[in-house]
Amino acid sequence: MSLPPFSTEFDIIFAGGGTTACVAAGRLAACDPSLKILILEAGEHTLNKAAHVQPWQYFVHLAPTSTSVTYNIGNPSSRLNGRAPVVQSGHCVGGGSSVNFMVYTRAPASDFDDWRVDGWESENLIPLMKKVETYEVQPDRPTHGYDGPIKVSSGGCKMGLCDEFIQVGTTYHKRPYSEDTNDLETCNTYSPWRKYIDSTTGRRSDAAHHYVYNQAHNPNLQIWAGKRVKRVIFEDKRAVGVEFTSDPVSCPDADQSVSTVRASKLVVVSAGTFGSPGILERSGIGAEGVLKRCGIEQLVNLPGVGENFQDHNAAFVPYYVADSVVTMDALWCGQESVIHENLAQWNSNGKSLIAQNGGDAKIKWRPDDEELKAMGSAFQPRWKEFFQDRPDKAVAIFAIFAGYLGPLHGVLPPGKYMNSSYYTLYPASAGSVHIKLEEDGNDGMDFTTGYLDDPSDILPLNFAYKKLREVFRRMPSYRGEIPAGHPSFPEGSAAVCGKVSGPVDLNAPDIIYTAEDDEAIDRFHRDHVQTTWHSLGTCAMKPEADGGVVDARLSVYGVSNLKVADMSIPPLNVGTNTYSTALLIGEKAAMIIAEDLGIDRRP
Repeated sequence: MSLPPFSTEFDIIFAGGGTTACVAAGRLAACDPSLKILILEAGEHTLNKAAHVQPWQYFVHLAPTSTSVTYNIGNPSSRLNGRAPVVQSGHCVGGGSSVNFMVYTRAPASDFDDWRVDGWESENLIPLMKKVETYEVQPDRPTHGYDGPIKVSSGGCKMGLCDEFIQVGTTYHKRPYSEDTNDLETCNTYSPWRKYIDSTTGRRSDAAHHYVYNQAHNPNLQIWAGKRVKRVIFEDKRAVGVEFTSDPVSCPDADQSVSTVRASKLVVVSAGTFGSPGILERSGIGAEGVLKRCGIEQLVNLPGVGENFQDHNAAFVPYYVADSVVTMDALWCGQESVIHENLAQWNSNGKSLIAQNGGDAKIKWRPDDEELKAMGSAFQPRWKEFFQDRPDKAVAIFAIFAGYLGPLHGVLPPGKYMNSSYYTLYPASAGSVHIKLEEDGNDGMDFTTGYLDDPSDILPLNFAYKKLREVFRRMPSYRGEIPAGHPSFPEGSAAVCGKVSGPVDLNAPDIIYTAEDDEAIDRFHRDHVQTTWHSLGTCAMKPEADGGVVDARLSVYGVSNLKVADMSIPPLNVGTNTYSTALLIGEKAAMIIAEDLGIDRRP
């Protein structure tokens, strides 16, 4: 499926080759192999590359030198103490599905009902959620699927630290245990964290390999990697093709001249939350002010393009663990003997730490009355307005990773560590993504994350730090905090961090934090809160009058033969790691496009 002799016309062009594009294009090609479908992807191919198929290697994609993600740099924010946040997005065939943490989480069904979009109600989407997956964990679960292309399993081995996390969570934190919190309604229970890993092969279960690379026998399904779409070409207001160049990152030595390719039936913009609004704006679709500043003639006035940027706010906090504990650290630090030993087993039977991401346990957390009181009155309006009467919606996910990845990686000495991970699922804040002209005349991005702009957003993070620290302190393998990765508490505080010889008793009193300590925690989060790589919303599917960009059929308002299909279309946030939602949108997009084109969809 490498670049063929140049063809100037296809039936359908996908402008972007991430998760949703792979799903939709793959399904359409399987339904009608005679359809000429082109996927243009700025990033490189991922076919059978170790960094993309071996689960343990997901961390390499977050290295500063990585070319498999794009580093989207936000505008400095006073809410982040003047920091310019960075949000990475997939830059390769398969997009986020080829580089993500592979954690399996699904949104509550009510999230989709809240969109209030005809045809996108949960009752219409659950069959597609089931169609996506082969759930290898438990049989006969009514909301799970058992013959889909994407495998869901427990990974290649079990991490004992995660059992400790669940044990302390169900006793000290007094929450129940549940085997499945991805049944579209259960939350506030400690549970195992399943993974998008094939239990037989031990490989990452991504959209590229399971929807498009497996159709290499079909010459009508083409993927042109290293090709960045600049804009959509219109005749009157009908989309008839796209203009593209070689991507300067994937193809640094390639000719940067502009090429065009035509689409006889449909153009689907699928470049993600960052790429899709940019393509529309460069095509003359967007707010007048944005386009005028860039010298672009307006074709359609759609001021919602690039607005409504949403994400989840995360923090990762490191701890020491006992030397006897199994963690991912030896692999992540590059200890060759450990890597070779685990690779030998993985090559033999798909097991070992190679088929692991280190995260085996979580809770989709909702506060009880005591915890709500501890968060203070400033969170109460948000709680009452959004969460109180929606018992299936978690405020945050609390989790553990057996091993350390983060800014101290390479600085900390070789050892055994664990990471506390927590991220809020429905922040009230929102941002925007627009094109701009840089001083040198080149394309740039005007990106505002909105992180912590709403005062209520930081309060669950501050509480999560304290509660998870108490959970970790009680785990048998706990050996203290790594001070450089924690708030800087004043000298003499009971909260001062450091190495210890063992855990506190399960019934030990909690740390008492002073007002100064609370300020340190608040400052820590403003200095360090980060993306969860769950960006969405910038081409929202809602009424045009409400700032919408696409309708329920994914068609862009004001033009014809143009759709958007990716994580930019959700109008509201979803309480999940977003790979599951991107897969779902891909399946729904394939259904819509097949109906529009009169293609008979086989089951």
